[in-house]
Amino acid sequence: MAEFITNYGLPFLIIVGQGLALLVALLVFTAYVLLADRKIWAAVQLRRGPNVVGAFGLLQSFADLLKFVFKEVVVPSGANKGIFLLAPLVTVVLALSAWAVVPLADGIVISDINLGILYVLAISSLGVYGVIMAGWASNSKYPFLSALRSAAQMVSYEVSIGFVLITVLLTAGSLNLSDIVRAQDGEWGLFNWYWLPHLPMLAIFFVSALAETNRPPFDLAEAESELVAGFMVEYSSTPYMMFMLGEYVSIILMCALTTILFFGGWLPPVGFLDFIPGLVWFVIKVCLVFFMFAMVKAMVPRYRYDQLMRLGWKVFLPFSLFWVVLTAAVLVGFGLVPQS
Repeated sequence: MAEFITNYGLPFLIIVGQGLALLVALLVFTAYVLLADRKIWAAVQLRRGPNVVGAFGLLQSFADLLKFVFKEVVVPSGANKGIFLLAPLVTVVLALSAWAVVPLADGIVISDINLGILYVLAISSLGVYGVIMAGWASNSKYPFLSALRSAAQMVSYEVSIGFVLITVLLTAGSLNLSDIVRAQDGEWGLFNWYWLPHLPMLAIFFVSALAETNRPPFDLAEAESELVAGFMVEYSSTPYMMFMLGEYVSIILMCALTTILFFGGWLPPVGFLDFIPGLVWFVIKVCLVFFMFAMVKAMVPRYRYDQLMRLGWKVFLPFSLFWVVLTAAVLVGFGLVPQS
């Protein structure tokens, strides 16, 4: 019995504890990211934004949480009730699951698997099922049209994201996210990071991340002037909140991946700042990338759907494929292929 507890029970409890700690930290961080998004949007429009609940409005997200939790859950009479209620759960669980392989600092990761990139890509690909389930189960034309739009949009831009990931893993020589960060470490600091050699891929990844998460200006699945709230239009109370939570967790995940793939993860920009913990650098970089997400939302007008598809298939796909071939040719031609 003692051997069983040592070999299986204790490791299981440690994993559960680590998972709960990450989950709580991520949910609290998401609450303040949501507040920051609203504040940045308000500042661009010369408004105050949330500033009543708590000092400087810092408790606004928690007040909204209570409002959603205590509202009645309304299910349309014609909806498929089981799938209708399962869809938001699928969305939020998948969004949170992807964080299991994301290294927050050197050694601070739930599961440091060697196929971390493939795991994240697979989980993010499954996220579209929650949208499709919600749109179909609502038994309404607006959610259904939105679900079709979202499925086509997410599949289209996942192709470009996949090619961007290939260029990075070719350069780093590993599918492990922690190894990708370590491969960017060097005496030149931030000039060793992959944003410099793969600058076009950084731009493609950033724009594709906006489209992948239905973020403005690519929020065609939720275009208020066309489809009201899109696939979420029949939802209320906690299920609606779960969709929004899943969306923002996915946005933060894309910010974290941008940091890991192109901005050195937990690495300091210059060597003499290495006394600051890596976790602090990681959070700062994620916040800066999210600031760019928020500014795009506030300033760039919404695309038409045909423009969105044309950008993904006729611009990003051929260029990212060309960059994969160019990266491989340069690595082989100049003898820069990473040695495992």
